[in-house]
Amino acid sequence: METVKDVETLERLYGVPGKSSVLKEVDHLHPAYRPLIERSPFMVLATSGPGGLDASPRGDPAGFVVIEDAHTLLLPDRRGNNRMDSLRNILADPRVALLFFVPGVNETLRVNGRASIVIEPSMLERFIHEGKTPRSVLRITVETVYFQCSRALVRSGLWDPARHIPRSEFPSPGSILEALSPESFNASEYDRELPGRVKTTLY
Repeated sequence: METVKDVETLERLYGVPGKSSVLKEVDHLHPAYRPLIERSPFMVLATSGPGGLDASPRGDPAGFVVIEDAHTLLLPDRRGNNRMDSLRNILADPRVALLFFVPGVNETLRVNGRASIVIEPSMLERFIHEGKTPRSVLRITVETVYFQCSRALVRSGLWDPARHIPRSEFPSPGSILEALSPESFNASEYDRELPGRVKTTLY
């Protein structure tokens, strides 16, 4: 199978980037980019560590990622599954990549930088939600910021209700776990208890 093995071949294959693709990248949170963070209820956090790569979905009411200043973002680490994949990676390699989505908007925002895990009580108190305090807050020092054009979301029809797929067409969480570990999980019991468990452990 023929593959690309060097940058020169890659550049011949794809050509040079357009002017706008270069000019849109900045090293700070420009005012033009801020609404894509302030109005975003969902983003993906990518990290890298000795065990490999990780991409973790993060969501909360819009504005949950706080713009502290032109070079700093604050991301509360809400309750999860305690695997701590992202946090373990950050301890080994602070480089992170963030991808912000705004429902109904086809452009996304990409932010690259370096993260630290803050546990200072005064910082945690800023992010109390529904009476629950996060165990930590990621403080992200921004290095590059740029918006991603709409092509991927337009092609996918991500926000088009007519192209949404019924949940019933997919295996339930319980049936997936039972298939992976039949001796440990009962699908019907797991699925029956899941909605209540999610509700009581959301924060």
